[in-house]
Amino acid sequence: MTPTTGPTDPTDPTDPGEPAAPAETTPPVRVVLCDDHAVVRAGLRALLGSDPDVAVVGEADSGAEAVALAAKLAPDVVLMDLQLGPGMDGVEATRRITAASGGSVHVLVLTTYDTDADITRAIEAGATGYLLKAERPDELFTAIHSAAAGRTALSAPVARRVMARMRSPRPTLTDRERDILGQLSRGLTNRDIAKALFLSEATVKTHLGRIYDKLGVDTRAGAVAVAKEQRLLP
Repeated sequence: MTPTTGPTDPTDPTDPGEPAAPAETTPPVRVVLCDDHAVVRAGLRALLGSDPDVAVVGEADSGAEAVALAAKLAPDVVLMDLQLGPGMDGVEATRRITAASGGSVHVLVLTTYDTDADITRAIEAGATGYLLKAERPDELFTAIHSAAAGRTALSAPVARRVMARMRSPRPTLTDRERDILGQLSRGLTNRDIAKALFLSEATVKTHLGRIYDKLGVDTRAGAVAVAKEQRLLP
C-alpha cells in the first residue's frame, strides 16, 4: 500500500523538513598596506594572511600612492607608516585619506615612532589608531578590527603617553624660548634665528635643546607641532 503524502511531521527526527537557512558570514576587513620598505610590506601581508577575517587588497610604498589606492579601493583600513621617504609623509596621507573618504576609510598608524609630537600630529590628522611595530601579532589583529569598526586603537605605551599629556600641565617656556620657537615656526635655520635675535648660534642651540626637553620632542618639526597644539607660539 502506497502511503499518502501530507505535511511533514515536526516530531519526526528523520524528517528533513525545510532546508536550513545558510549562516550569515561577515566579510573580511579589507586592508591597504602603506610602508616604503618592501620587506616590511611582505612580512605584514604574510602575517595578515593568517587571519581569515582580514584581506590585504592593496599595497603602497608612498603617501601619494596610499591616497590614490584608498580612493580607488575604498578599503576599511589603511595600515600607515609615518616615515615614507621623500614626498608626502604618513601624516599628510592620513589627513587626505580621511578627508576624501569622509571618515569611511579608517587609518591605523603602524610605526616605530612614539614621540608626543608624532602621536599628536597623526591623531589630529584623523588617524583612528596608533600602533607600534613592536606590538604582538594578536594586538595588531585586534587593532585592525577595532579600527574597521571606527573604534580607537592605541598601543599601551601610546595610551600611557596620551594620558600623561592630558594630566600634565602645559610646559612653561621662557620669553627667550618663546621667541626662538616663533622663529623656528617660520622655518628659519639656527643661523637665521641667531641673526634675527642677535644671539650666537651656540646660544640658539642651547635654547633649542631646552625647548625639546620641555616639549618632549627631538625634532624641529615636532617642536613646532606641539607648540601649535598647545598654543605656545607667540
